[in-house]
Amino acid sequence: MTQTHFQTLIHARWLITIEQDGEILHHHTLAIENDSIAAIAPTADAAHWTADEVITLDEHALMPGFVNLHGHSAMTLLRGYADDLALMDWLQNHIWPAEGKHVSHDFVRDGSMIGMAEMIRSGTTTINDMYFYHSAVAEAGQKAAMRTFVGASILEFPTNYAQNSDEYIRRAMTEREAYLNDPLITFTLAPHAPYTVSDDTFRKVIATSEKHNMLVHCHIHETADEVNNSVKEHGKRPLARLNDLGVLNDKLIGAHMVHLNDEEIVLVARLNIAIAHNPSSNMKLASGIAPIQKLLDAGVTVGIGTDGAASNNKLDMFAETRSAALLAKVGTLNPTAVPAATALRMATLEGAKALHIADKVGSLKVGKRADLIAIDMGSLETAPAFDVISHIIYTAGREHVTHSWINGRCVMRARTLTTLDESALKITASEWRERIQK
Repeated sequence: MTQTHFQTLIHARWLITIEQDGEILHHHTLAIENDSIAAIAPTADAAHWTADEVITLDEHALMPGFVNLHGHSAMTLLRGYADDLALMDWLQNHIWPAEGKHVSHDFVRDGSMIGMAEMIRSGTTTINDMYFYHSAVAEAGQKAAMRTFVGASILEFPTNYAQNSDEYIRRAMTEREAYLNDPLITFTLAPHAPYTVSDDTFRKVIATSEKHNMLVHCHIHETADEVNNSVKEHGKRPLARLNDLGVLNDKLIGAHMVHLNDEEIVLVARLNIAIAHNPSSNMKLASGIAPIQKLLDAGVTVGIGTDGAASNNKLDMFAETRSAALLAKVGTLNPTAVPAATALRMATLEGAKALHIADKVGSLKVGKRADLIAIDMGSLETAPAFDVISHIIYTAGREHVTHSWINGRCVMRARTLTTLDESALKITASEWRERIQK
């Protein structure tokens, strides 16, 4: 017997599936049952369906939630702490010293919850994170009910979290054990960058990745200086070094990847490496313009990330996706580069592919998890709406997101968070500001 009663019914003016570029279903109804999308049909054909909760969104677009492919959620507590600086000056003289003074389990938990609240309010449903105190990130993800990839940072030098690379890996694998059965929490290995991780440690990372089937998340080719210094120190560019070490494979997500030559683009495509494009951070730190259209033409999986709030300074996937589309155009002097539908796919399904969860999220399809957002297109600022996908990329903003569901659970209803206390988080942020400013 065909099911006609569901947990939740959502009647929407537009439904953007992302299954095919540019596919828009008009006046459709989506049904949620438990954690999944149970049915999709024209609203007229679903008139006999019933549900525990019925939500009518006459002026809204319903679409998959954004997949933020690269972020440092806890660094929300360092938003605006050091601006208008070059990357290594920013890291070595400001961010790393501040982290040395303040980063702890509580710092990471509180900062991650604030960051996740911002992301949910901005339409993000999945975050691919990278930081320290991994159980604190996972704890925040559980509290927010957010799909969270916990990137276990690995470095050669000591921090508050660990003293050496072996301890970083050991602690990460120990903390991972508690979350193996959580459907929303996944641990990844996150060697920070080629300039902070040794050959021997990269080999250990790959061995651990292969043994436990874990993704690897790493900053690579972010700046020209990184590439030039690698040539001086190792006699080869970072990608060549990583390739010789066996790091390059389909489990790798390379964050930034700004400075790639044509041969490296071919290599990335051949080895099925995914890229997390972070346009705002790349612009703010003057890292450069990544060759995104060339990568897409080569068949590379390219998703979009915000990076951390300390280098962006907001966790807003609307802004990132718009920037990705515009920067590709000005970088190539080609107005057809990265069109709106492609940018939206990058911010959703391509990010899911990079995380190896495209069978679960990233598009609206019966059987997939119900990770979706509703965007109000009925305001004066979005009128008239000729092309709703174009509007989402070039016109709408995160303030237009009214509802969000993750794994079938409504985590924001009418702009009100349901899993996190916004007022309490504001107080927490203020308390941390006072501590950091002392």
